[in-house]
Amino acid sequence: MGLFKRNPFGHILFIKKWLIRILGAMTHRRYRGFNDLQIEGSEIIKTLPDTNVLFISNHQTYFADVVAMFHVFNASLSGRQDTIKNIGYLWQPKMNLYYVAAKETMQAGLLPRILAYVGAITVERTWRAKGVDVTEKRDVNPNDTENIKIALEDGWVITFPQGTTKSFKPVRKGTAHIIKQHRPIVIPIVIDGFRRSFDKKGLRMKKKGILQSFIIKEPLDIDYDNDTIDEIVEKVEYAIEQHPSFLKVIPAEELKVQEELNQMRRWDY
Repeated sequence: MGLFKRNPFGHILFIKKWLIRILGAMTHRRYRGFNDLQIEGSEIIKTLPDTNVLFISNHQTYFADVVAMFHVFNASLSGRQDTIKNIGYLWQPKMNLYYVAAKETMQAGLLPRILAYVGAITVERTWRAKGVDVTEKRDVNPNDTENIKIALEDGWVITFPQGTTKSFKPVRKGTAHIIKQHRPIVIPIVIDGFRRSFDKKGLRMKKKGILQSFIIKEPLDIDYDNDTIDEIVEKVEYAIEQHPSFLKVIPAEELKVQEELNQMRRWDY
């Protein structure tokens, strides 16, 4: 790899590689040490092609979720099954790994800008601005969808189709349009424990000794020609266990207790 070789977004791969190594070493004990990341299904990762793979996941923090995915994917590609033991897997990380993130989040400070260089595809959210839902939704920026297409053609893309860290919010139809148009292999991931381990941004440790779960599922069965956008949205909601029907199996009392605990554990900004 040439010293100044760049990816399709102009990022110098040499710099990106060292950022992944350094940030990975700094964060490793957050998932294996201070807390315990329990992984299932990582054998699927090694069977995937090098490009046009879309990972869809529920979302619990701004950054800790995607950092965990960088750890799990690279560990799996290095032959580790369901573990991130021994961070030697970071020495030769997968360089064509990207993640979709809100532009305003990735521009809010130096650290987010550094994290963006590692592989963020920044998009302008049409339904939310400055942390508040907007009534007048903006038009989708065509450059955003084009950048996701470029990233899929170059490698793997991680997206959080709900577009928020709040549980059981609707899946955005934009994800379904991307799936139908570009026909990627879609790998669902379901995570838990991150909201209890970290603050909302996923930068500060909030509680130690938390069991974090990370489940990688089989590729989603999608008929790209015949499935409608709404049908794909529903499949995504079920796959990442965020369909409204999942709420019916959780007692209301337990949901209330969980919400009260989450409020108590919040960091004040």
